[in-house]
Amino acid sequence: MAFSGNYMCTSFKKELLFGVHDFANGADAMYMALYTSSATLDASTTAYSATNEVSGTGYTAGGQALTNVDPSTSGTTALTDFDDETWTTATITARGALIYNSTPNTTSIAVTNPSVVVLDFGADKTSTAGDFTVVFPTADASNAIIRIA
Repeated sequence: MAFSGNYMCTSFKKELLFGVHDFANGADAMYMALYTSSATLDASTTAYSATNEVSGTGYTAGGQALTNVDPSTSGTTALTDFDDETWTTATITARGALIYNSTPNTTSIAVTNPSVVVLDFGADKTSTAGDFTVVFPTADASNAIIRIA
């Protein structure tokens, strides 16, 4: 098993300070790609790669665009969230996912499709000619998928 947890990518943290990512609705295009248990994704992941990405009916390489939810705050924590993502009529098995930015401000970085967050599903998840849905946690200071305290 190559997945070992959920991570906010280290490169993403640095890129925030360069103004590379804009999470406002309709600003940068954030995508989620799904991966098999053979993928090696962790905090050091810097960009989207097709290596060990899932394949199957109802899934297109590169994943799907996420619907951004405008950043907000809760107490002293800044956070953002996405709408749940569904691949319909899909026949796939995924162990985890990568959220990445397909339209970053690249004047300060040299990578294409920089990584944001690695998600470990904890085990293989499968859909057979049905919906494969990733449900994001509650958007609050303790649970949001992206939060900076």
